[in-house]
Amino acid sequence: MSLRDDIAREAAAAAAAVSFLTDDAVTHALERAAKLVDEKRDAIAAANATDVDAAAGIDEGSLDRLRLDAARIDALGDQLAQLAALPPLERNEDGWELDNGLQVSMRRIPIGAVGANFEARPNVAIDVAGQLLKSLNAAVLRTGGAALRTVTVLVDDVLRPALEEAGLPAAAVGLARSADREGARILVSLPEALPLVILRGSGETTAALAREAAAHGVRTLAHAEGGGVLYIGASADPAKARALIEASLDRLGVCNRLNLLLVDRAAEVEFADVLARLAIEVREPDRVGHEWANDAERIASVTVRSVDTLDEAVALANSETSGLAAAIVTEDAAAACRFLDTYRGTAAFWNATTRFTDGFALTGSPETGINVDRVPGPRGPVTYRDLYLRQYRVVGDGTQSR
Repeated sequence: MSLRDDIAREAAAAAAAVSFLTDDAVTHALERAAKLVDEKRDAIAAANATDVDAAAGIDEGSLDRLRLDAARIDALGDQLAQLAALPPLERNEDGWELDNGLQVSMRRIPIGAVGANFEARPNVAIDVAGQLLKSLNAAVLRTGGAALRTVTVLVDDVLRPALEEAGLPAAAVGLARSADREGARILVSLPEALPLVILRGSGETTAALAREAAAHGVRTLAHAEGGGVLYIGASADPAKARALIEASLDRLGVCNRLNLLLVDRAAEVEFADVLARLAIEVREPDRVGHEWANDAERIASVTVRSVDTLDEAVALANSETSGLAAAIVTEDAAAACRFLDTYRGTAAFWNATTRFTDGFALTGSPETGINVDRVPGPRGPVTYRDLYLRQYRVVGDGTQSR
């Protein structure tokens, strides 16, 4: 059987499982999965060690994201337990009665089976599958080949047994069981079974998958580019500015860390020593939107650029970056309000770091990814609360007509 046949079979089985999912049963499955992470921790650790040993030649940032130590395995179970404890998605959105007596309600209904293609990060399998199940959707996962052994154990020894123990079909979480990159292209080419695919990754590879999905009539939530912007305004408090630069660079291999530092020429803030202490290189300002977190050779870098006005800073953030997140440091409330009102990205901050652009940090719920699309729909950190379709339900008494 071909790889396409294998993935199509997983997708069809996941789609068929959707009608059996209920809030109570899914909560039970997530609670059981949280316990199974601990019970199966040796198998998870062994598979991950094999993946890490086999991942020769990948950069240190990717290797760090692949590796699961004891604390990270604990965190997998904690994520599932926390997700189980969150309230189910409220299905009734709104309702009203028309003049003719029709009762109209807006309901949130499941999407169905949703594909997810993500980098070699085992924790993402738990994040995405958990979010989809919590919203009563099924999942078909496809991970980078370097993490396939670990993700297979998480699916076969944790998620699927937990579903079965809750009386739900194990097939509600499917998996592309091949390291072949062709699996990603197949995942975005099955519109009948997988009408939506979550794409997590970086750069042109993810953008190309989004284009291929569109050609097949498959919608995507794409987390391809990131990079936080920090604008030090003319009225910035020097201590706050320095503290936020440091807080924004506590991790380098993440999408929401400081990428572009814009400094108003009127600001009286010295920060070179902060960057030097953190071993961060200042890069050329002509590469404004380049995401250093995705550059293995220059990951410990930021772009620094001077600007003359707040409007210039916002224009750069809006037109030259991904639109993930931007922050302003200032004691001028009017300037802060103008910045917040005119920045068009998914998250805007005043005297706070863009590192908080994260589903769990902002909403208490893990995320499937961060969507930077500039069209209607879920943007920013996407959680289970966003994974639904709107349906109008209309009830009459048989007498209404147009």
